Amino acid sequence: MELYLKVRLARSEGMSQRDLARHFNISRDSVRKMLAFSSPPGYRRTKEIKRPKLDGFSEIIDGWLEEDKKLPRKQRHTAKRIHERLKAEHEFTGGYTIIKDYVRQRERRTREMFVPLAHPPC
Repeated sequence: MELYLKVRLARSEGMSQRDLARHFNISRDSVRKMLAFSSPPGYRRTKEIKRPKLDGFSEIIDGWLEEDKKLPRKQRHTAKRIHERLKAEHEFTGGYTIIKDYVRQRERRTREMFVPLAHPPC
């Protein structure tokens, strides 16, 4: 991120792309990409991860988490508790990490988002 900023700043001061590549010891293609984007592009997964061991249990987990919304925060299910309960009550054979990742992903999807509104003065 810092290199992005330095390259863009040096370019605004008048250095050519070739000089930037030579000065920062990077390729001209990298310089071109850094000038095209204001920040480094992030990694995005193209396909969703398949979790075959979780297929039949996701509805059960969703049900528990929906019921938890009515409970006080301290009494809600954690990923660890969900894993223990699935193993005990439903003979789940998958690992804890699968449950943890699913719960985290579900929380991100259902989280309420607010869009700040800005209006020009009348």
